[in-house]
Amino acid sequence: MTRRLRDVVPRLILVAWWLAWLPGDLLAAVFTASPGEPLQPLIAQASDGDRLMLPEGRYPGPLVIDRTLTLSGEPGAVIDGGGEGHAVVLEAPNSVIEGVTIENWGANLTDMDAGLFVEASATGSVIRDSRLTGPGFGIWLDAVAEVQVRDNVIRGDESLRSQDRGNGVHLFNVRDVTVEGNDIRHTRDGIYIDTSSQSLLRDNHMQALRYGVHYMYAHDNRLEGNTTRNTRTGYALMQSKRLEVIGNRSDDDRHYGILMNNITDSTLRGNRVSGVNQRRDAQGQGLVSGAEGKALFVYNAQYNRFEANRLAESDIGIHLTAGSEDNELVGNAFVDNRQQVMYVATRAQEWSEAGRGNYWSDYLGWDLAGDGVGDTPYEPNDAMDRLLWRYPVARLLMHSPAVLALRWVQRQFPVFRPQGVKDSHPLMNEPDLDEPGLNQRNLGDADA
Repeated sequence: MTRRLRDVVPRLILVAWWLAWLPGDLLAAVFTASPGEPLQPLIAQASDGDRLMLPEGRYPGPLVIDRTLTLSGEPGAVIDGGGEGHAVVLEAPNSVIEGVTIENWGANLTDMDAGLFVEASATGSVIRDSRLTGPGFGIWLDAVAEVQVRDNVIRGDESLRSQDRGNGVHLFNVRDVTVEGNDIRHTRDGIYIDTSSQSLLRDNHMQALRYGVHYMYAHDNRLEGNTTRNTRTGYALMQSKRLEVIGNRSDDDRHYGILMNNITDSTLRGNRVSGVNQRRDAQGQGLVSGAEGKALFVYNAQYNRFEANRLAESDIGIHLTAGSEDNELVGNAFVDNRQQVMYVATRAQEWSEAGRGNYWSDYLGWDLAGDGVGDTPYEPNDAMDRLLWRYPVARLLMHSPAVLALRWVQRQFPVFRPQGVKDSHPLMNEPDLDEPGLNQRNLGDADA
């Protein structure tokens, strides 16, 4: 080996070692697209770790991202899906899509047409600060793990019937996914999560939808700090176990604030539901018999804990039916509901714990001990309530002398009062629910 070659070889080894330790983004190439040109050829030229920049303008789609890229859009950068199928398909792991607007994808819900379709292979990817407007699904995550969907704006097609629109964010068979800070309106459901686990939905704002959040067969998930407004149902929790529903809001939703169907071993804490009322005529009568707005509707749900929730200014504060028993309720506030509790069964339900119950705005008892707890139990329903629930036509007699006399007899002679909900230690003052983590920012009504 010549002397010169002996000098060069160590230097080459040193350079190779130095390049191996360089951060990947320093070696990444940056491609800048031109408005109007197809993006797929640029993606084909790129390598894992490269960045594709989209200046302001429109870019024809659809496109498939099959390598690990960062796709960044400047303000006004729009990907046009072409009106059929998916606009963007994400296949590569650890990819980032940020700051782009995606429009005009397909409307075929059977084919799962989506603005952004994330395949199972795209583990660890991030979708953030983007805007999607179209008729089908906004973002569909399909059997993927560890994806983040953050701070996006998603709008459906208002010209379509609600049932013909896709969901804003659709999660199917996902694990360890975070959906946070998104603003979703005019889709079918805001966030739909099916057959998924260990995921977090946090600080999303959802408005003008069927369901704000819709769980189906989704276990061990957390729902925290979200806001729904003017939906048919704020939070539809169905067929799921071990949910943590913490610090969410439902304002002026129409049918249900929170609906629970076959939910077990879950915790609802620090949620605020208000203004769930059915539409009424000029005389103040509900337009549909039996369609009262329910702040909290609990159907066939057992072994759940309800703590520090505020259910207010609704037709019914809480309605339990179909075997919804063995639940714990303590420290909640039932404020100015037309009817605080609707519980048709006759099994005794004690709603207090360790000498502390719930706050009831219509409680008429007293507190001689001055300890903040009422001296007489609160029992929201009597036999006449159950009679009127079973035979709604009997409401015509609600204020008749006979009904008033029967109610008086039940109050004076408790032996005639049937078993049902009882709070043995009602709180005299509404508890303070404004603890850190139990309330979230109000995102307001302005369209993003």
